[in-house]
Amino acid sequence: MIGLDTDILARFYVDDPGDPEAAKQRPIARRIIAESTALFVPLTVILELEWILRAFYGFDRSDFIRVAEHLSALPNVTIENEPRIAWALSRHAEGLDFADALHWAACGHREGFFTFDDRRFGWRAARSGWVPEVSVPAE
Repeated sequence: MIGLDTDILARFYVDDPGDPEAAKQRPIARRIIAESTALFVPLTVILELEWILRAFYGFDRSDFIRVAEHLSALPNVTIENEPRIAWALSRHAEGLDFADALHWAACGHREGFFTFDDRRFGWRAARSGWVPEVSVPAE
């Protein structure tokens, strides 16, 4: 099994005709994914891929979800902690930041989850009854 880095996936999913290096690398990335028998995508690569697609290429939430679902459906690709990613994707589809959802999903067996980052995240989690409880510490 061969691991994939974020740049391979970005080249596979994004056609960037303005970048000559990307134009050379895209066919290679497509060949790797199409012809390899067993590929592995670390959870951290999925997290970074979401950030790159959103921040650098302007993908919206639904675009990233389609990319992630396509990737997970490829028969030669294994994604680390795929159930955790699927849970985070479903919450991302409901409006939650993907990284926040993924961080929380990693803590499912802990006593709680503290965040200062986004009060909406804590509010949404409390309203949804997620366990462990997401808390925004006060002074």
